[in-house]
Amino acid sequence: MIDSHLHFWNYDPAQYAWIDAGMARIRRDFLPADAKREMQAAGVDSGIAVQARQTLEETRWLLDLAAAHPFIAAVVGWIDLQADVDAQIADLGDAPALAGVRHPVQGEADGFLERSAFLDGIARLEPHGLAYDILVYERQLPAATAFARRFPRQRFVLDHLGKPDVRTGAFDEWRRQVESLGGLPHVWCKLSGLVTEADWVSWTPAQLRPYLDVALEAFGPARVMMGSDWPVCLTAASYSEAVGLVTEAIGEYSDDERRQILGDNARHFWNLK
Repeated sequence: MIDSHLHFWNYDPAQYAWIDAGMARIRRDFLPADAKREMQAAGVDSGIAVQARQTLEETRWLLDLAAAHPFIAAVVGWIDLQADVDAQIADLGDAPALAGVRHPVQGEADGFLERSAFLDGIARLEPHGLAYDILVYERQLPAATAFARRFPRQRFVLDHLGKPDVRTGAFDEWRRQVESLGGLPHVWCKLSGLVTEADWVSWTPAQLRPYLDVALEAFGPARVMMGSDWPVCLTAASYSEAVGLVTEAIGEYSDDERRQILGDNARHFWNLK
């Protein structure tokens, strides 16, 4: 199995201000040895390291981790997409583990996905063979769909199912937007991050299952992939519980489809060897 969404950090309150007081459980270092222990216990072989800070320094650090720890199959880093993308990629040097880029649009003002400088940066990713992770809140999904339509040759993957508002039970509008985005064949979806969109204490698998079912139907088994969102998931669930949500949801799928969702799709999307 391949976990499509892992984070690593040396915790520093100033550098990780988004980890607020309510997330005290993850206010510490999370490094490859920690992840490998959890992954082995859950039967997961490798994972994709995803940026958690908006700095080239962190991207270089993640690439160094991938070079030192073979179970980190690839890195989704951060670069300034509103600056010279080609120069930044060149500055990263020979980094075969760099497979994608992410900018946390969830924290940006409305209209960010229409900025010409940002769009120019996105246009430079496909020539470098880099995918792009779409991180947005549910209310930003219409803009994300319009954004993805601009780049039909660019590989995109939606993080955390578009962060539906599970706490309030909102569903129908989110479903319509996910179905619209899923209609674009160059957009994929990570089955990740749901536990932290629900009530961290009282969530149940039955509460989250409809969201997983919609994503599976909208994107199909060939364009979805399992992701834990570790260690962020630890605010609401253990690593094995986060993985188990997906394995249970696809329990009645065919063997080939389960292999796709649990590993082959990630391998194909990020061109892993």
